[in-house]
Amino acid sequence: MKYQKIRGTADFLPEETNKWQYVESKIEYLLEKYSYQEIRLPVFEQFELFARGVGETSDIVSKEMYEFYDRGDRHLALRPEGTAGVVRAYVENKIYGPEHHKPVKYYYTGPMFRFERPQSGRMRQFHQIGVEVYGSNNPAVDVETMALAMDIFKSFGIKDLTLVVNSLGNTASRLAYREALIGFLTPHFEELSEDSKERLHKNPLRVLDSKDKKDQDIVKNAPSVLDYLDEDSKKHFEEVKDMLELLEISYEVDPNMVRGLDYYNDTIFEIMTNDPNFGANTTICAGGRYDQLVEEVGGPATPGFGFAIGLERLVMLLEGIHYDFPQRHQLDAFVVTIGDDVNHEALKLANALRKQGLIVEREFIGRKPGKQFKTADKLNAKMVFTLGTQELENRTVNMKLLSTGKEISLNLDDIYAEDFKEKYSEILRKLEGED
Repeated sequence: MKYQKIRGTADFLPEETNKWQYVESKIEYLLEKYSYQEIRLPVFEQFELFARGVGETSDIVSKEMYEFYDRGDRHLALRPEGTAGVVRAYVENKIYGPEHHKPVKYYYTGPMFRFERPQSGRMRQFHQIGVEVYGSNNPAVDVETMALAMDIFKSFGIKDLTLVVNSLGNTASRLAYREALIGFLTPHFEELSEDSKERLHKNPLRVLDSKDKKDQDIVKNAPSVLDYLDEDSKKHFEEVKDMLELLEISYEVDPNMVRGLDYYNDTIFEIMTNDPNFGANTTICAGGRYDQLVEEVGGPATPGFGFAIGLERLVMLLEGIHYDFPQRHQLDAFVVTIGDDVNHEALKLANALRKQGLIVEREFIGRKPGKQFKTADKLNAKMVFTLGTQELENRTVNMKLLSTGKEISLNLDDIYAEDFKEKYSEILRKLEGED
């Protein structure tokens, strides 16, 4: 039987994982500067957690979730996004208690799962890195978090960025807007798509997010949510815009942006790019404020704010601008072996060099020395240690710096000594021609 990966999934071989590790470590360094701590969570949860958190009328829950019953007849789902799981952990572990500094700042990274049509940068198993902040409704939290998102992309030299913001208002504002939107859409009921007909009275804001062309034409003339903000929501949004300007962060307001998840309120945002690899106005980061979700999941009323970045899209974006990914780890040494009788000593030598802090590979399959040297070149090894029968008899090894071709004979017992690391630095300087 021929086995193949499932459609919508990908194998990431070392050339790719080197890029991913670099990208993740660079982002994590920036997250630490903003005082975020990592949280790691299960990849599956109770189905109801996502249905409640993401929203039963959302495409994610109604069409895209990988849901199943386990052997205990529990209704479970692979996580389609990260926020609901982080909220569950926040509540279950009572992070809302007074002993925890507020706001609590977490970040996560890992695979998510949605059954949708695979396309460039969009997979059924995909990866996100995201952040969540709990415990403050200060507009400065919104702005600092959006600034972090922009800083992440700018740290990679990505310049073609547009920050788009909107406000959905608080509960009272959304209820007022909901009624106005239903009133506007009802005369167009027969023209709406089947999905939008179903959503009209359950969650009419989802109609604004429809991908159906006819729906999009209808909602062009819909009332703006910004016209229905109450004084508190207006004040919050005005402060957000003032603070963005204070930090000299350019932004655009899109009153029709609603986001695809039901838990958002007040500030929402997207970061878009016009990179030709993705097309015009492609979203590469999105998030916003959600002040009711913690309470809905069983905790006390707790404001929250967060965003997520798709790592597949970010890596593709960097490849599209020909980003210079540094090599993660250069091989310090390759041990060339000549003859079967040096096998044991080569094992000991490689082990000793690793204990001195070097990254080491060695020959295992007994090829000719010329092929071994070609392998060392291909692996970009800094130096080669050659060990043959004669060297074994003399208790020596030949060390060659590939960049200069200079070499030196070393005593094996000196390499095995505890102070070799200091001597190694001196030897390396000589071979590099510094002395």
